[in-house]
Parts: sequence; structure tokens; C-alpha cells
Amino acid sequence: MPDQIKAAIQEIKNYPSAIFGICIILSLFSLAVYSVIAIPYQDAITLWRADVGIWDRTPRNARPAWFNWVPGVNLPQNISSSSQSPQAKKEITDLGNGMSRIVIELPFRFDYDGFPKEITLFFDAEYTETRPWVSLVWHTPDGREIDIVEQSIREQERLRISQMEDLRENLFGYRPLIGLFMKPESEPPDVKKGEYKLTVDGLVFEEDAQLDVDIVVYGQLYGAAGTDHRRRSLAVALMWGTPIALAFAFLAAVGSTLTTMFIAAVGVWFGGIIDATIQRITEVNMILPALPIMIMVGILYSRSIWVMLAIIIILGIFSAGIKTYRAVFLQVKEAPYIEAARAYGAGNLRILIKYMIPKVLPMLVPQFVVLIPSFVFLEATLAILGLGDPLLPTWGKVLNDAHQQDALLSGQYYWVLLPAFLLITTGFGFAMVGFALDRIFNPRLKSY
Repeated sequence: MPDQIKAAIQEIKNYPSAIFGICIILSLFSLAVYSVIAIPYQDAITLWRADVGIWDRTPRNARPAWFNWVPGVNLPQNISSSSQSPQAKKEITDLGNGMSRIVIELPFRFDYDGFPKEITLFFDAEYTETRPWVSLVWHTPDGREIDIVEQSIREQERLRISQMEDLRENLFGYRPLIGLFMKPESEPPDVKKGEYKLTVDGLVFEEDAQLDVDIVVYGQLYGAAGTDHRRRSLAVALMWGTPIALAFAFLAAVGSTLTTMFIAAVGVWFGGIIDATIQRITEVNMILPALPIMIMVGILYSRSIWVMLAIIIILGIFSAGIKTYRAVFLQVKEAPYIEAARAYGAGNLRILIKYMIPKVLPMLVPQFVVLIPSFVFLEATLAILGLGDPLLPTWGKVLNDAHQQDALLSGQYYWVLLPAFLLITTGFGFAMVGFALDRIFNPRLKSY
């Protein structure tokens, strides 16, 4: 076997398609390893579950940031400014009797061609009984000052400026998202680029009271893969979908192919009723529809990925591959070296593991490689049908969410194309390597 493997490695260099496929596979494995290191498993589950507060500062349904690489496109990305950041100004003036005035200036620059999606303030106030009182003033690059609101603030207050319809009177009748960033009297509305500033003029009524604020101007673009309807970064699912898909497919392929080969060898070696029983079970299993069975299990029992994996392995053990392996093992069984092993007293298990199975292993390699993408697509299919593991971020779950939210109809093509590209690339990479290995290990194909 080592000599065969060395020869195969040397020969695979003659197949450029296989080299390209190997590069794709190595890239996928590198991404899988990086994903596991960069985002630990429990963190990935928490991020994808989207608990309250995790994704508050990311835009909803934002396109990937690389959309701005297209010539002529300059859409806004997320902008945030905090009262604790170096560029912000915070002045505290003691007014006596426990009262203090806190003035916070939050500057930021807006140089995009489009308007943002949302504008939200996140207040962090510390007080015992009396709430702080704040007044907000918006400063535009051309020197205009727009009064936003005056109100009291709770400990953890969220103020959505973009939803304040009362501001229309001061914004030429436009919604805050447009009116706060537009050039005066431009028709249609055009973005006024330059330095903006939000001034928070606050009063606190207790000696130890504190007030901090962050402003988030939500962009139309975000991150490497965009966001979904729950503000989740799709990069989490695309990255973590890689180790999940590869691990699921690899375990399924190993569990089904090795077990199938061993059962076929046992049936051929012992023959008789054992072989007949294996063949009858195989024939019954071959007519069972695997996907409907898994759908039924997902609906009636569990959608856990490990339960699905177990079902796949069980259904894959007595597959049509047993017939193929049996035909080869029947020839191997009659080989002279098997008779020699019998003559010196080798046991049944030794003959099976040391002499019969290694002779057929080269057949297993290309089939094993080609099987992996089929299991990747199977897991994605279950997730697209809504039967994927509810806890895990996978490529199929992204496609399922995109379908439920009508992503294509609303122009959010990235939501579908990115996971579809990863699925197709995975299948293409393993298929190229599998076809090359089939030619290398199958003498009948070498002449073609």
C-alpha cells in the first residue's frame, strides 16, 4: 500500500484538474481550521442564536462591504462614535447641590453617496433615583444645527433617531434618515458629505451620577458577507458552515465506506448463509428512499446533526457498494497468496484485515473522495428543507433563511450566492480529485 500511494501521488501531478481540486480542498480545510480557532464552538452557537444585545450594532439586511469595490459604487458602511473614544469630547461642569452638566460631542465623517439605514443612540446612565435629562443637537457640515429631542434617559436607553417622525418639520419634510444627511433644498435628495457632529447636553441630579453615549450610523454594507434579517453577520455561518460540512461529510463517508467494505469482505470469506443474509439486507436497503426517511426522522424525532449522521451511516452501510466490493473480493479470495495464508495457519480476521481488504483499498480511495461532496449536499438539502440542526450555523441554514425572507425577490442576491458558491466549489474540488484518482487506481481508465 505505501508503494501504491507513493505512485499515486507521483502520478496525480500529471492531472492539472486534480491539482486545482487539491488547492480547493486545502483552502476549505484551512478555512475550517481558522473558523474553529477564530470563533470557538460555543461562541458560534451564541452568535447564531442572536440573543438580545449581540447584534444590536449591526445593520439589518446589509450587503457585503466589497460591493464598494465596484467602480462608481460608494454606499455607506457602519459608523460608530463613543463618548469614551479619543475623538469625542466630554466636559463635566459641577452646578452645585449634587447637579452636574455633562456635554458630549460625538464627531464623525460621512463621505458616502447613499443614505444610511438607521441612526441609533445607546445611552449608559448611572443614577440612583432621578433620571438624567438630555437634549440632542445635530450639527451638519454646512453649519446648520438641528434640534433632535429633549427627554429623560433610563439606565440602558436606546434612542432610535431614524424613527422620530416628529423631526420632519425641521428636515424639509423628509424622514430623519434622509433629512439629517441631505443637502438643503436638493431635489431629489442628495447626500451632504463632510464632518457631522452630535452634541448631547445632559443634566444629572445626583453626585455620583454618570452619563455615556454611543452613536451608530448603520450602513447599507457590512462585513465580508453582509447581514440577514436578524442583523447576524452571515460570515459566521459561512465560516462555521465549512468545518460542519466537512466533518459531517467525512464522518459519513468513513462510516459508510469502511463498514461497507468490511461487511462485503466478511460475506465473501465466510459465504453461505452469512453472505446470503448480507445480500438480501442490501437489496432491501437499496430500494429504501434515504432522503424521505431522513425527512421523516427530522419531523418526528430529532433534527440534531448527529442523529442525521447516524441515520446516514446506517443507511449507507448496506448500500449498492457491497455488490461492487463483493465482486472484487470473490476474485481476491481465490488468489494464491490467500491460499498461502491459509496454509501457514492465518486466522480469519488476519486474512480479512491483512490480505483481503488492503487489496481492495485502492478502489475505496476515489469513491471515498467523491462521496464527501454528496454528503455535504445532503446536509445542506436537509437544512434548506427546514430540517437542519437548529443550533448550528450552516450553509444550508443560510439558504433556508434566504428562501423564507424572499432574498432573491428583494434583491439580496448575496444571501443566496455566497453559500451556493461554497457548496458548488466544495463539490467541484472533490469531484476533480476523485475523477483523477479513479483514473490512477482503475487500470481500465488509464488508456482513455
